Amino acid sequence: MKGIFLSILLFLSTLSIQGAESNKEYTLWYNRPAYNRGGNFSQIAARGFPYDEDWEKWSLPIGNGAMGVCIFGRTDVERIQLAEKTMGNKGAYGMGGFTNFAEIYLDIHHNYAQDYKRALRLNDAISTVNYKHEEIEYDREYFASYPANIIAVKLKASQPGKVSFTLRPVLPYLHSFNDEQTGRSGQAHAEKDLITLKGEIQYFHLPYEGQIKVVNYGGTLSCSNKGENNSTIDISKADSVILYISAATSYQLKDSVFLLPNAEKFKGNTHPHKQVSECIGRAVEKGYEVLRKEHIADYQQLFNRVNFQLTEDIPSIPTDKLLYQYRNGKRDAYLEELFFQYGRYLLIASSRQGSLPPNLQGAWNQYEFAPWSGGYWHNVNVQMNYWPVFNTNLTELFIPYADYNEAFRKAATQKAVDYITQNNPEALNPIAEENGWTIGTGATAFAIEGPGGHSGPGTGGFTTKLFWDYYDFTRDKQLLKDHVYPALMGMAKFLSKTLKPQPDGTLLVDPSFSPEQVHQQVYYRSKGCIFDQSMILETYRDLLHAAEILKDKDPFLKTVKEQIEKLDAILIGESGQIKEFREENKYGEIGQYQHRHISQLCAMYPGTIINADTPEWLEAAKVTLKERGDKSTGWAMAHRQNLWARAKNGNRAYKLYQNILTYGTLENLWGSHPPFQIDANFGATAGIAEMLLQSHEGYIEPLPAIPDNWDKGSFSGLMARGNFQVSATWENGAIQSIRILSNKGELCRIKYCKAASAQVTDKYNKPIKIKLSGNDIFEFNTRKGEIYEIIF
Repeated sequence: MKGIFLSILLFLSTLSIQGAESNKEYTLWYNRPAYNRGGNFSQIAARGFPYDEDWEKWSLPIGNGAMGVCIFGRTDVERIQLAEKTMGNKGAYGMGGFTNFAEIYLDIHHNYAQDYKRALRLNDAISTVNYKHEEIEYDREYFASYPANIIAVKLKASQPGKVSFTLRPVLPYLHSFNDEQTGRSGQAHAEKDLITLKGEIQYFHLPYEGQIKVVNYGGTLSCSNKGENNSTIDISKADSVILYISAATSYQLKDSVFLLPNAEKFKGNTHPHKQVSECIGRAVEKGYEVLRKEHIADYQQLFNRVNFQLTEDIPSIPTDKLLYQYRNGKRDAYLEELFFQYGRYLLIASSRQGSLPPNLQGAWNQYEFAPWSGGYWHNVNVQMNYWPVFNTNLTELFIPYADYNEAFRKAATQKAVDYITQNNPEALNPIAEENGWTIGTGATAFAIEGPGGHSGPGTGGFTTKLFWDYYDFTRDKQLLKDHVYPALMGMAKFLSKTLKPQPDGTLLVDPSFSPEQVHQQVYYRSKGCIFDQSMILETYRDLLHAAEILKDKDPFLKTVKEQIEKLDAILIGESGQIKEFREENKYGEIGQYQHRHISQLCAMYPGTIINADTPEWLEAAKVTLKERGDKSTGWAMAHRQNLWARAKNGNRAYKLYQNILTYGTLENLWGSHPPFQIDANFGATAGIAEMLLQSHEGYIEPLPAIPDNWDKGSFSGLMARGNFQVSATWENGAIQSIRILSNKGELCRIKYCKAASAQVTDKYNKPIKIKLSGNDIFEFNTRKGEIYEIIF
C-alpha cells in the first residue's frame, strides 16, 4: 500500500492551495486531576472486567496509531497508562483480545496544588498539566509522535533544582502460564537511566518489550531493582526531565497471522527489542524539541485540513462543566464544534499507516480483557470507525484497515468455502478463490470469523462499501484497479453463492440474519432479510460501476447482472416502514421494537440505494427511523444521526447529536456504549459532516441538513465524491459563498435552491460558464487543481 499512500499524498498536497487552518483553539481542559480510585469489582461487564470509571471518564488520551496513552494528570502519583494495539491475550472469546501493556507511575508527592489545570489541545495533539506547589510552578507536557514512534513526556519547574520524582512502571495482569492459556510473564529491569519491560503472552507465544528512557537536566539520577516487576528510577532536584517511551510486540501483519495456529502465528518473527531500542536511541539523539516540532508538523498536516465554526466564543469553564451544562439543557456551539474535531483527533491518534486499524476502543485500553475483546466488529462498529475518514479529509488514515483486510483475505477465502459448503454446497466452486472471500461479525488482530450466529453474509457487503467510497472520494483509478476492484469482485463472488432461488423468482440469502436482532429470546433466523439483500445490491452496483470504469469484461459480471434484478432488496410494510424482515407486516412485530441496530436502513447510510430518487423508500425509511426511536447506545445514536442527515432533516439529526452529547458521552468526551467505545465519537463526527455536505446522489449538496440552531456558520476542507474539496459560509440559513477545489478536474454538479442565480468564477475572477441540469442543480467543467468561487 506504500505506493497508494504516496499517490494520496500527492493529491492531498494540493489542499494547501485552499487551506482550512483555523487559529481557533480546541481544547479539553479540567481544573482538577483525574481520579484514580481503581476498578469497581461490583460492576462486571462486557465479558468480564472490573469497571474503572475514572479511567473511562476522566483520563485524557493521546496516541500515534500504534500506541495509546491515557494521562491522569495527578500531582501526588501520576498515572500514565500505556496500551499497544498488537498486545493481545486470549481475549473474551478465545480469538485474541486487546490488553493493557503497562502502568507507568510517577511518585511526585505533591499532595495539594494551586491554580491547577490539565488540558488536551486538539490543535497540536499535546496534553499539558500546570499547577503551583509551595509557590513553585510545575509544568508537564505529553505527546505521542507518529514519525518517531515515541511517547514523550517533559517535566519542568519555574525554579531550578525542583523536579524530583520516582519513576515506577508496573506490568499489569501477570499470571503463571496455565492450562487455560491466560498466562503472561513479565519483568522490569532498571539500568542507569533506562527501564526495560519485557515478557511473553502465553496464548500466542507473543514476546513484548517496552522501554522508558530518562534524560535529566541537572540533579541526580539513581536506579533500583527490588524484584521482577519492581524497578525504579529516582530523580532528585533536576531542572527538567524528559521521558521517552516506546513499546512493541513481535506481531507482524501478514496472512499467516490469520491462517496459522496460535502457537505458530509469530514463530520466527524478530523480537521487538531491536525495534524499541532503535526508537529510543533515535529519539534521544534528536532531542525533545526536534521531536516536538516533527510531531506538530506531522499531526497538523492532517488535523488542519478541516475547519467547522458556529461561534467565535470559547467558553471559560472546564470541559466537564461545559458538558454538565449541556446535559441540563444549555446548548453550547463551541462544545458541538469541539466534539466534531475531537472525533477527527481520535482517528488521527488511532489510525496511522503501519499500525493496526482502530478497534472497538480505538488505541486505548486499561483492562486485562478489553470490552468485547477490543475487536473489529463488522456488523457496524469497524465500519463506523471509518465513516468520517473520507468526508473529513483524512483519506490516508484508511490505509491501516485496507492493509488489515488484505492480510486476512486468504483466511476469508477459506471462511467463504466453509460457509458455502455448509449452507449452499451445490454452489461451491472447486477452485477456492472462485468462491470469493467473506467476513462475519467477529474479528481481532489475530483471527476472523465467517458470517452466521446473529449477523448474515451482508456484513461483507457492508464492509466493501468502505472500499468503494475509498475510490469514489479519491477517483484514483490505480487504487480502484489494485485494491478496490479486487475487494468488490471477491465479495461479490461469495455473495452470489449465498443466494437461493425462490418460487416467486427472487434470489434470497438463506440463512439470513439482521444483525443481533432477537425475537422470542433467540437471534432471529430468516430468508433474505433487508440488511443482507440490500448489502448485496450495494456491492453488485459498485462492482458493475467499477468494471465499467476499468473496462473489465470478467465473465462473472454476467452473473451479477442476472442476479441483481432478482434481489428484491427493499420492501415497504403495512406500517409504511422499510421492512427488516420479508415476513414482517407491521413494524416491530418481529424482533425488538427499538433495537440499537437499525440494519434495514444501512442501504440509506452508509449505502446509497435509498435516496431522493427513490422517494417512496425514503419516506418509508423515515417511518422506520421514527419507530426505532432516538435514544439508544452511543454508536447507535450516531447511526441514527447520519440517517436523519441523509433524510435531509437537519433538526432531527441535530437532536441525535445533542442526544449523543447528553446521554452517550463521558466527561473526557469519549463515547459510551456503555462502557466506552470509540465508534460513537467517529459516527457523530461523520454525522456532522453529512449534515454540512452530501455527495452520494450524483451531485454536491452543501448544507443539506442544517438545523435551525445553526443559522450562521462556516466550514472548510470537507470532501465530496469526485475528489472535490468544499468550503462554505452561511447566514440566516442561506449560503453566502462556496469554494470548490477540484483535485481531479471532473465535472462539478451542485444542488442548491438558488441554482438559477449561481455565479461561478475561477482563481483569476474569470466567469465560468454553468449549465442548469436539473431541479435546483447546476454544473460546470473544472480543471485539475483549480479553485472555483460560487456566489448566489
